Amino acid sequence: MENSDHPLLHWIPNKLIEKEGEVYFEWIYLGDKRYLDPFFEETLVKCADHPDNLKRFKVVSSADNLIDWAAQLVSAELKAFVFHVSRCGSTMLAQSLAVSPQNIVIAEAPIIDAIVRSELFDLDKKRVLIKAVIALLGQKRFPDEKNLIVKLDSWHIFEAGELRSIFPELPFVLLYRNPAEVLKSHSKLKGMHMIPNLLPSKIFGITNKEIEEIGFHQYSAVVLEKYFQAYFDFQQTDHNVLVYNYKDGIRDVLEKVIDLINDDYYIEEIDQMYERLKKHSKNETNLFSGDSFMNENLAMDLSRVNDLYEKLEQKLSGQLADRN
Repeated sequence: MENSDHPLLHWIPNKLIEKEGEVYFEWIYLGDKRYLDPFFEETLVKCADHPDNLKRFKVVSSADNLIDWAAQLVSAELKAFVFHVSRCGSTMLAQSLAVSPQNIVIAEAPIIDAIVRSELFDLDKKRVLIKAVIALLGQKRFPDEKNLIVKLDSWHIFEAGELRSIFPELPFVLLYRNPAEVLKSHSKLKGMHMIPNLLPSKIFGITNKEIEEIGFHQYSAVVLEKYFQAYFDFQQTDHNVLVYNYKDGIRDVLEKVIDLINDDYYIEEIDQMYERLKKHSKNETNLFSGDSFMNENLAMDLSRVNDLYEKLEQKLSGQLADRN
């Protein structure tokens, strides 16, 4: 098998470290762990107690080492980036795709986010590093692996233009959902991007003054406004983007992404992917019974984000009509 004799097989970079003016990457050994957890970081936690990761001295490299080593390993073919506004089915999509041993699915890897948001590298170096890290995460570690799908963090939509410059031919899949449903989900358990100052507000184009003016609760709606505006702007200019609404059903989205990947899956694999849709996205031991927050009220003004949602819907409907 490809990579079987390479000393870096099963090793991946997992942390970006700055120390005394120098930048390093720390590596972790995966052993026989596939990326089957809802989030990439959960898989890393499971690998932490492997003997190779418990040694006193960690495995570290320079950025140049990482770039050179990435070129030595064979990776699965990168088939798509998945963007999302959060709470819109992206985890379920990723979990279903991961069922097939032919797919490597990377779901919100912290190391990708660290490089995307880093100010430690110039633009050219950052572009090379992003490609190298994705290649290393997608190295062929098991015989059946052929396809690589990367689900990004929700705020990476603001980096879509830069990512397009790095991957000019790659399909970008954008998932979205009715804003009220997204925000009702976050009212139960907020994601970090929906809480002021857990992530730098400049990521979303929100100033500190605006945070003070809109208040804690409205902040979530404003973040979502920024997402929908970014979605609308990007799909206006990019011709290799596929935009799907949660309301159409994740099975329908899964079917379209399977067609996009364009691989010869066995019937049994397809059936297993569909079967995964019946379970909770973040806990496959539980059946998914649908959302239970539809009648809850939100203490925020949704007029602006609803307008943007409708604007996106109308634009996409018009494009679909044109194709027909």
